[in-house]
This record gives sequence, structure tokens and C-alpha cells, in this order.
Amino acid sequence: MAKVKICGLSDAGAIAAAVSAGAGYVGFVFYAGSPRHVLLEQAVQLAQNVPAGVGKVGLFVDAGDEEIAAAARSGAIDYLQLHGQENPDRVAEIRARFGLPVIKAIPIAASEDAERAASFELVADMLLFDAKPPVSKNALPGGNGLVFDWNLIAGRKWARPWMLSGGLNVDNVADAIRISGARMVDVSSSVERAPGIKDIAKISAFIETAKPL
Repeated sequence: MAKVKICGLSDAGAIAAAVSAGAGYVGFVFYAGSPRHVLLEQAVQLAQNVPAGVGKVGLFVDAGDEEIAAAARSGAIDYLQLHGQENPDRVAEIRARFGLPVIKAIPIAASEDAERAASFELVADMLLFDAKPPVSKNALPGGNGLVFDWNLIAGRKWARPWMLSGGLNVDNVADAIRISGARMVDVSSSVERAPGIKDIAKISAFIETAKPL
């Protein structure tokens, strides 16, 4: 069975749908440039609707220590997801300083990107493989709905647990899991009816499709 993470949640109804359908993780985006951005105060309130056993993930993009520290001590999150240009030294520093497991996002577009992931295996608790953003001033670090070639990570023996992201939807997630070998998948934009606005039916359908695989 695959574990599913629903990222970019910003309202209680979407969280309830994710939890009810069996999500393993829920994600809060603390990056102000994203349409899925939530304030820490919002995340604290939303986290109260997440039962024990469902991981609460905070997504950060090249965040400073003060921002990460506030989120870590708030109780709103169980994991720190680093989705920026953080190098291995910075990942190791964050992991040691804030006492929460770290998920490092690795943007993938070519084989050398997959090779680069090896430098994070000893400093992160989990890896997340996502499609590399397009070269555009309006591109987000993630959540762009883009797919990468899953064969680039297939068959590799990673030292850490890993999660697949990037353009996954109810129609392609089965192929994505089969080709890549993923046991955890992450979705955001394809379960929305508009940027940042989650669709309850789409959340349920995605989890019900992916989880049994």
C-alpha cells in the first residue's frame, strides 16, 4: 500500500476529507509566494483537526532559523520539508537544531539531478522527488503540476525513505507508482478546483486510487 501526502491544505474541510480518506500526511505551506500559503496561526488551528498517526508537514523555502523555530515549537508540525536551495550542510544544521525529522525536496529533470540526491541521504530523514520547476520568474518551487520521467529514479537503492511528487493525479498515479517503485506519493495542485483551493471530491478520489497500490 502507498502512503499519501496531501500538501497545501488551508481549510478544515479539506483536512477532514484527507484524514477520512486515509492520508498518511498533510502539508502546510509556509512559503509566502505560494497560493497555498498559510500563516502559522492558521496552521496551529488546522493542526487541531489532524489525529495522531497522520504526519503534519511544514513546507519551507530557504527559510531563516526564526521562522523555522516558531513553527517547530508551535506544535502544528511533525516534519520540516525543505523545498528551496538548501545545501546538505544547511539541511544537517536544520535537522540538528530544531529536533524534527527533515524531508528534503530534490527537483528532478535529468539523470544528474537524481545523482545529486545522494548528497542528501545522510543529512535528511526522507527525500522527496519533485519535477524541476520551469525557468520562469513566476514558477513556484513546487506545486506546478509538472511531471518528470519516473524512470530517472526507478530501481535505485536509496538510503532513506522517499516520496514521489510532481504532477501526480488520479489518472497517472498508478503508472507513477509502478514505474518509479514509490511507496509514498505527494499531491497538491491536481486535487484543487483553483490554485490554493482544494476540492474535497478530488482529494478523496486521489487517496482512494493511490492508497491501495
